[in-house]
Amino acid sequence: MPIGIQSFEKLRNEGYVYVDKTQYVWSLVQNGNPIFLSRPRRFGKSLFLSTLEAYFLGKKELFSGLALETLEEQNTKEPWTVYPVLHMDLNSKKYDDPSSLNKMLSAQLDEWEKKYNLPQSDKDPELRFTAVIRAAHEATGRQVAVLVDEYDKPLIEVLDNEALYEDYRKTLKAFYGVLKSEDAHLKFVFLTGVTKFSQVSVFSDLNQLRDISMEEKYAAVCGISEDELASSFKPEIAALAQKTGGTEAEVAEKLRRTYDGYHFCEDTPGMYNPFSLLNTFEKLKFNYYWFQTGTPTFLVKLMAKTDFDLASMATGIEASDTVFMEYRFDMDTPVPLLYQSGYLTIKDYNKEFGIYTLAFPNEEVRYGFMNFLLPHETGIPAPETAFYIGKFVTDLRTGAVL
Repeated sequence: MPIGIQSFEKLRNEGYVYVDKTQYVWSLVQNGNPIFLSRPRRFGKSLFLSTLEAYFLGKKELFSGLALETLEEQNTKEPWTVYPVLHMDLNSKKYDDPSSLNKMLSAQLDEWEKKYNLPQSDKDPELRFTAVIRAAHEATGRQVAVLVDEYDKPLIEVLDNEALYEDYRKTLKAFYGVLKSEDAHLKFVFLTGVTKFSQVSVFSDLNQLRDISMEEKYAAVCGISEDELASSFKPEIAALAQKTGGTEAEVAEKLRRTYDGYHFCEDTPGMYNPFSLLNTFEKLKFNYYWFQTGTPTFLVKLMAKTDFDLASMATGIEASDTVFMEYRFDMDTPVPLLYQSGYLTIKDYNKEFGIYTLAFPNEEVRYGFMNFLLPHETGIPAPETAFYIGKFVTDLRTGAVL
C-alpha cells in the first residue's frame, strides 16, 4: 500500500498499488488554463501534482499501461515533450515565526537559480521568481510548468495571529502575482490547497484561474470511488474479511460507512478517504487513521470564538454556494473551513433554491471529531475521554444512568 508515498515515480518503480487517475492529467493539460484544486489534507493532492510533474518531464516509462499513455500517443503530434518544471511544496515546512516563509521561499529559489545558472540574489522573492521563470524558458526553449502544492499552508498555520497572517498574505500576494505577469512564459500552472483565501493575488489578481474543486468532471480526481475500490482492491477486501471474521459484503459495507461519503459537487458519487482505506488494508484493522494524523487547533478556536452550534454538524447545516467561495480572515463562521478541511461535506442539494446541506461525511469523521472536541468541551483530559465515554455507555445499558 502506498501510504505516505507522494512521489509518482517511486510509486510506479517500486511496485505500489496505484489507482489510475492519469486521464485527469490529460484532460487538465489540454485545457491549458491556470488551475486550482482544493481538497482535504491527505487526499492525494501531492501525488497528483507529482504525476503532473512526471508527465511534463516526459517520463514516458512511468505511464506504461495507464490511460495517459494511450491518450498522449494517439492525440499528440509530438508526444512526451519535455518541459521545464518548477515544483514547490509548501507543506514540508512549519511557519511559526515571521522569517519562516521568506526562508522557505529563498531556499527554493536558491535551488532553481543554481539549476538555471542565475546568481544568488537578495532581491524580493517575487523578483527572483520572475527571473527563474524567464531563465528556464530561455534555457530550454519551452514554456514552464509551475506546480505549487499546499499554497495556503503558511496562512492556515497563522490564522490565530492576525499580524503574521497579514505579513504572510502580502508576501504570497506578490509571489503568486508573478503567475499572471509571466503568463507568456508559462505552459501550465496548477495549485493545490485546502482553502481558497481571498485577498491573495492568485484569486484576486489572477482572475483567469480556473477553480475545478467543485466541477463534476473532476469530482473523482482525488480519493477513491466505489468502482475503483471494487476493481483495484479485491484481494485486500478478501483479506480484511478473513481477518475480521466477516463476509466480503459486510466488510464492504463497513468500509462504506466508515470512510466513504465525501462529495465535492452535488449529485456526484461519494468518494472514499484514500489515506484511511490504504491504512485499513495495510493493517487489516479498522481505525480512524485520517483523523489521527491531526486536527487543526485553529478550528477549535474559531468554533469557540464564533459560538458555533456543534450539534448542527450532526443534523446538517444548510448553506448557499457562498460557503464554498473564498475564505476571509475575518469570517464569523467556521463552516467554510470545516467543509474545505473535510469535516463537513455535501449531503444534499436543493436545486430550486440553490441550498446545500452539509454534514459529517462518514463515521470516522463523526466520531473522531466528537472525540477530539470532548476534552475542549468537558475539561476531561484527552487520554481519559475514551474511559468516560465507555463507562457512560455501559451505565446507560445497565440502567445505572437515568
